[in-house]
Amino acid sequence: MSTLVRPYGDTTGDGMVQISFTLPVAHSKRAEGAAQQLAAKMGLDPALVVHAKPMGDDFTFFVVYGRVHHLVDLDAVEVVERDYPLLTPKEANAAIKRSLRRRLVVLGACIGTDAHTVGIDAILNIKGFAGEKGLEYYREIKVVNMGAQVSVPQLVDRAVAEQADAVLVSQVVTQRDAHLLNTREMSAAFGEAFQTEDRPLLVVGGPRFDEAMADELGVDRIFGRGTTPGEVASFLVHRIAS
Repeated sequence: MSTLVRPYGDTTGDGMVQISFTLPVAHSKRAEGAAQQLAAKMGLDPALVVHAKPMGDDFTFFVVYGRVHHLVDLDAVEVVERDYPLLTPKEANAAIKRSLRRRLVVLGACIGTDAHTVGIDAILNIKGFAGEKGLEYYREIKVVNMGAQVSVPQLVDRAVAEQADAVLVSQVVTQRDAHLLNTREMSAAFGEAFQTEDRPLLVVGGPRFDEAMADELGVDRIFGRGTTPGEVASFLVHRIAS
């Protein structure tokens, strides 16, 4: 079976893709021509503007449909694979109790100006996500959810006070790479506040993170979109209580 693949639109292997973007120009025929020209420079041939909508007086949102001629070699794709087993809540609780002989302390927050708690709540709150209950459901895990817009110093101070084993940070706001800047600030602050062997496990998550950037950002793990509470719990047990 070939490992070379091409995008699929109307028929197998036709190379058709759909992209969207905003240009800082008022909606007009000229603006649509600019969008078509940009898409052509991106490699779409032909490039068809199928949707254009004004976004205020000086901006226009576009959807462009077109064909690309590039192939992707699946054998050359590099991703971060899960290197630990998925555990049920019962298995995770048993491992924590057996290894730590106390509850595993998890501190969670959205740092900086980020006020979007949906991600962190999906992992921590008992209601959970995707049919899985959050970490609050695990009797051997103590969850401290600090909520939104938490400063890095506040996060560090609370981690010290709670003697946290792991710190989970969600970042949804990504303008001007705020998620990367905040994460680097956090990892540096924890590096200054803790000896290496005493530092809590640092885990970040959000839809715009590259999971391969953990080392570069100074954290132990990055989780992307669609991550479930069970995956996070299993990782924490794997790293802390195994």
